[in-house]
Amino acid sequence: MLDSVAFNDAGLVPVITQDATSGSVLMFAWMNREAFEETVATGRAVYFSRSRARLWRKGEESGHVQRVCELRLDCDGDVVLMKVEQIGGIACHTGRANCFYRRLDDAGRWETTAAPLKAPELIYAAVQDDAVQDELP
Repeated sequence: MLDSVAFNDAGLVPVITQDATSGSVLMFAWMNREAFEETVATGRAVYFSRSRARLWRKGEESGHVQRVCELRLDCDGDVVLMKVEQIGGIACHTGRANCFYRRLDDAGRWETTAAPLKAPELIYAAVQDDAVQDELP
């Protein structure tokens, strides 16, 4: 199965993540071979974070996990489309439903088209608070 995926010279493949029910594009990210294998094995979206240079299990910090419903590979084998159930309805680290909340207007400016569903500082603070609670005796 993995031999059909054309990873680039950096060992990565681009992944477009789409809501399985609405069809909305939620986000774009990268996977390396290990992330792809773990995603298939667990049914949970795992990406490769280029900025952190490590696996990124979606929701590990925010709690907004993506449950994989379907994986597709494009005709060239170099782009993955992943259809997911977005747990909690928030896919973007800005607290929005998806990462594509800016649209280019007629004046050539980026217009914000969606407000955050939850403030990022509340999302990540809640997860940190839960982690602290888990560590208490």
